[in-house]
Amino acid sequence: ALIGWAFNTKLRKTPQPPDIASALAWAKRASLPLSVLNDPKERPRAIRAALDACSRTLDGRAAAATTTRRKRAVLYNALGYAVELGELVANPVDTVQWRAPAVAETVDRRVVASPAQMRELLAALTYVGRRSGPRLRAFFALLYFAALRPSEALDLRIQDCHLPRKGWGTITLVGTEPEVGKAWTDDGTRTQRRGLKWRSTKTTRPVPIPPELVAILRDHVKTHGTSGGRLFATATGGRVTSAAYYRAWRKAREYALPPELVASPIAGRPYDLRHGGVTLWLNAGVPAPEVARRAGHSVDVLLKIYAGCVDGQEESVNERIGKALAA
Repeated sequence: ALIGWAFNTKLRKTPQPPDIASALAWAKRASLPLSVLNDPKERPRAIRAALDACSRTLDGRAAAATTTRRKRAVLYNALGYAVELGELVANPVDTVQWRAPAVAETVDRRVVASPAQMRELLAALTYVGRRSGPRLRAFFALLYFAALRPSEALDLRIQDCHLPRKGWGTITLVGTEPEVGKAWTDDGTRTQRRGLKWRSTKTTRPVPIPPELVAILRDHVKTHGTSGGRLFATATGGRVTSAAYYRAWRKAREYALPPELVASPIAGRPYDLRHGGVTLWLNAGVPAPEVARRAGHSVDVLLKIYAGCVDGQEESVNERIGKALAA
């Protein structure tokens, strides 16, 4: 009721079904008045209760650190808007001593697949359904061999691809197409086209792609064509949803990997393929600024996230420590 009606500006003032109206009436009765947050005595208790709720799941267990931080940010922004409207004097979250749990910012190297494993996974996709798996093979290849975000791959157009018959090609990223839900888009579709992440709407990002990926994309276009210029669409020309590509990826892992690896975190999520691609570039000796440019990161964020995935120094470091111990 809150997400679909109270927080949705398009539906907020429309007639409400009885169950929705009842739920919103209950939420209004059960909610504290904003005046509590302007009361120095009542405010700490109320804010601490809200923050503690952010750190728990519905069954009372401790929530993941990323979940807690995300919910705390939503609460903080909502109360900041109340300050902007003049309903509160200051953001009450700043008045209590409460620390969100630390979030692991580095990539777990166990999720990184090798090129050989990736090729097995891509081959397995051709056995996932008659249409869905084969149509998504090039999509998953882009996540690994070009280190794209899923929303960037879904927005890729044929006119932004240079796919020569031989040698390296280039794709030029001009936007993303994240899935936000039909209720929140202007045209009622599940996705909404935006600029590149953390970039202005006019910024583009050219990414060189290896011959192996060029061949996969050429075969995809030849076999499945395009839809309004977009490389990836359903068999009926619709947009590919996250549920669809997650479902295909789970099946591909079951077909391609032995049971012990299916149970492991390796390439567990489609986004892990991007981690694999970036890790591959770094371990190949590509300078960090160039890796960051291709991946759409800043250099400092790149090194912070992928610090635990870079190989090649352990042996020399161990040798130095061994000499020190023998001295």
